[in-house]
Amino acid sequence: MISTVVWGTGNVGRAAIRAVEAHPALKLAAVIVHNPDKVGRDAGHLAGLSEELGVTATDDIDTVLAASPRAVVYAASGDIRPDEAQADIVRAVRAGAVVVTPALYALYDQRNAPQELRDPVLAAIADGGGSLFVSGVDPGWGNDVLPLLISGLGTSVDVIRCQEIFDYSTYDQPDSVRYLVGMGQPMDYEPLMLAPSIPTMVWGGQIRLMARALGVELDEIRETLDRCPLDTTVSTRTMGDFEAGTQGAVRFEVQGIVEGEARIVIEHVTRIHPSCAPHWPMPPDGAGAHRVIIEGRPRIEVTVEATDEGENRSAGGNATAVGRLVNAIDWLVEAEPGLYDALDVPLRAAVGRLGRSRR
Repeated sequence: MISTVVWGTGNVGRAAIRAVEAHPALKLAAVIVHNPDKVGRDAGHLAGLSEELGVTATDDIDTVLAASPRAVVYAASGDIRPDEAQADIVRAVRAGAVVVTPALYALYDQRNAPQELRDPVLAAIADGGGSLFVSGVDPGWGNDVLPLLISGLGTSVDVIRCQEIFDYSTYDQPDSVRYLVGMGQPMDYEPLMLAPSIPTMVWGGQIRLMARALGVELDEIRETLDRCPLDTTVSTRTMGDFEAGTQGAVRFEVQGIVEGEARIVIEHVTRIHPSCAPHWPMPPDGAGAHRVIIEGRPRIEVTVEATDEGENRSAGGNATAVGRLVNAIDWLVEAEPGLYDALDVPLRAAVGRLGRSRR
């Protein structure tokens, strides 16, 4: 059994605890938390399971890493604390652990990441013998392995388009929704996540990753942005009211340009209520979906809807992203120490888990 630590118990961490506990090759060894109110609580309760797992949460990072866990799922956010997240991850890799995480956007395409990010990780791998695999929570598989797999079914391919279409009132991160994305803010408010170059910083690595897999050279990466105000005030079940005239929907694209044309596109269409921007792409039932469209011959469209934590689509998306990471751990343990990306790590089948779900 591979002793595995889950570091962080937010939206990603809850799903990570459940995924580790369900995996037949992994053993949950510890859970690291930052909130003092969570210290001493059972991991099963923190993960929303109906039973205790016999592992209590701790904030003693030194003791956890001193026990030399074989793997760490780093689930703490890196959105507004990238330097701290990188330091934590490097620390775990130097302790000899295989680390999987969505927290460092720049390492989605690790081969083209800035040297100031790669060098500390590579030094930690050399010192401690650990490994690192970074994949996204938007989710990563929807912007790398799935579109690449589907592209192989076509005779000719003109454009690969990856879409995330979501009602963000279901997302359990009010500060991110209101301030990073700007929902409910005046239309002259400038959300950090939508500032020029930020979408490329977050999703550009996945564009470059797909281009590398497809054997094409990118001219450049471009961004488009469109925002739409609410016509009327709306009330949401989880986040309260959003006033008429404030931002109610966002649509942006990160485009990989090949020979002057947008050929690889990651598009996000995000609403705080289904009534806003009805002329933009909609998910099949209004709640949320991930979609891959291959424009070519034949035209191929695949829509994925995932639910978790009480039929919540945002939680379902997080859980699938976590599944991609956690299910890679046993492969990474057998591989040579190194810095890996989504083209290196195979998507694993659910070996040993069919019919063995745990609630």
